[in-house]
Amino acid sequence: MKVRTPFNHLVPKDMVENLRWRAKIYQTVLDRPEYAEVLKEACSEDPVFFASGFCYTQDTRREPFSKLPFVLYPCQEDMLLEVIRAANSHDLLIEKSRDMGASWVNLTAILWVWLFRRDKMILVGSRNDEYVDKGGNPKALFYRLDYLLDTLPVWLQPVGYSKVQHRSRNHLANPESGSVIDGESTTENFGTGDRRSIILLDEFSKVKNGHEIVASTQAVGPCRIFNGTPFGVNNAFYELTLKPDIARVRLHWTQHPIKALGLYKKVNGKYVAIDEKYWSDVDDPEAEMLRFDQMIIDRGVPLPESKERSPWYAEECKRAISAALIAQEQDIDYLGSGHQYFSSVAVNETIRKYAQPAFLVGDLDYDFQTGEPIRFREHEKGCLRLWLTLDAVGKPSIGEHKVAIGCDISAGTGASNSSACAWDDLTNEKLAEFVSPSIRPEAFAVYAVALAKWLNKAQLIWEANGPGSQFGARVVEIGYGNIYLRKNDESLTGRVSDIPGWASGKESKLVLLGAYREAIESGECVNKSKEALLETLEYIFTPDGSIEHARATNKIDPSGARANHGDRVIADALAWKGITYRKSGPRKIEPEIPVGCLAWRNKVKEKKKQLPNHELSEEWSR
Repeated sequence: MKVRTPFNHLVPKDMVENLRWRAKIYQTVLDRPEYAEVLKEACSEDPVFFASGFCYTQDTRREPFSKLPFVLYPCQEDMLLEVIRAANSHDLLIEKSRDMGASWVNLTAILWVWLFRRDKMILVGSRNDEYVDKGGNPKALFYRLDYLLDTLPVWLQPVGYSKVQHRSRNHLANPESGSVIDGESTTENFGTGDRRSIILLDEFSKVKNGHEIVASTQAVGPCRIFNGTPFGVNNAFYELTLKPDIARVRLHWTQHPIKALGLYKKVNGKYVAIDEKYWSDVDDPEAEMLRFDQMIIDRGVPLPESKERSPWYAEECKRAISAALIAQEQDIDYLGSGHQYFSSVAVNETIRKYAQPAFLVGDLDYDFQTGEPIRFREHEKGCLRLWLTLDAVGKPSIGEHKVAIGCDISAGTGASNSSACAWDDLTNEKLAEFVSPSIRPEAFAVYAVALAKWLNKAQLIWEANGPGSQFGARVVEIGYGNIYLRKNDESLTGRVSDIPGWASGKESKLVLLGAYREAIESGECVNKSKEALLETLEYIFTPDGSIEHARATNKIDPSGARANHGDRVIADALAWKGITYRKSGPRKIEPEIPVGCLAWRNKVKEKKKQLPNHELSEEWSR
């Protein structure tokens, strides 16, 4: 526990002992009614004492004894205090595994504020009305608030409180403190024009219009509690996790004392018991750990050595329908919980093997009209990163190697990046990476030409759609000749046209990214950029079977110039297309020879000569 509260140590944590303690307290109040005010004052000073000593929760899986004293685990105590600390102060992000009691903790904190703090205006929301306030629905927020309030001792309930008078649909008023709790479903108008001390957004990862809500609630109040379990990366909740300055609480299943029974991991190939007491009672711990590991592996769940696991976790993997469900429900793994296109296992292995800081960082000076390179100028805030060295006169030390440069072009308005990635045709290694959100397509074209000239007159290949048309027109105007001319990738001949640039479409994008994905998984390509590799994990399958970068599908993306939409990935994939096509060349198709013609008869005679004992070939049976 991070903070010791004044009275929490008085409350027994064992469930049976806790119930006995409560019975004793209640009897004391019956015998000495004035003692109720002492306890109420203690609860107002110590929210953990209030929750573990007097609140009840409900778990319908435990029928007929579904009413349970809400004895907080240490991680829940920390969370309760963090939520109350955030009240009327700052935003808080709560990332959690499934079934960690986070919603109950949030609502207990809100009820505590409602009970003991004056004139607090609180708003709670979930993704539809059914989960906000629907009688008889245990998932509804107000159902749980009612349960917490109704099961409190009467002397802890507000003076003058009447359910008929102070409780209505989506509304709970406290006549003693003047505080109010209201509820709304999280539509695009959630909280608009309102003023609140605390806003709770429950299961926010599953809210479809999350970006609009984040924007609309910013002025509503100083404290927003974003509570959620990972649900891929195509949502505002994931975007919030990327903010380094937001306060956060992380409730992982390994913090749950029951789920963590028998916790273990591997270190340098050997099993290590984290929960030594549990494993001391097992006859052959290593065999059992190996058996549990096999259950996890059989479900396809990634299992690096350092990953903590337990018998409970192995059983959950066995029950799950997919590895993605385990990533979502238990591992707090946003990338693994979505419908990823690139394999996270293969990408992380590539990062481990090849990723490294750039050798040089800076900018390439060049003539803005002709695209002639002048020199590389090193400085730490440059847009160009190099995984190569320079010779004595500042030229790239790559010999006579051929290079391909893939380019993905943005509008240059700061919302997403323009990227150029250079790859070595001989070694299959990434040599350079240029990334900028503010360069216009025409200016980017001149820069790309300069970079290409500097790298042994590299071949340029770019996405011709959208801003790519402006980029391509400028490249042609400059007169740079080593460019990719469009081919029909779906035909057998792959005939070359006179149209520059690669055309992006649903099918062509599948082919492009499929080839790049295969190169990563096979270890054929050596991408040294960790950032570029991590971007691959944000590509997902969409319902129509196409592939998109997750954040590119959002209506509102507040990330600005500091984020991107997988632009490095497209640039890398295009460069890979350039070098692999040059190595393989277009497939030569033999023309079909009509049966019975002179050329057909000559071909059959030639084959006949090659057969042992002058056996007849199959063609003679036609």
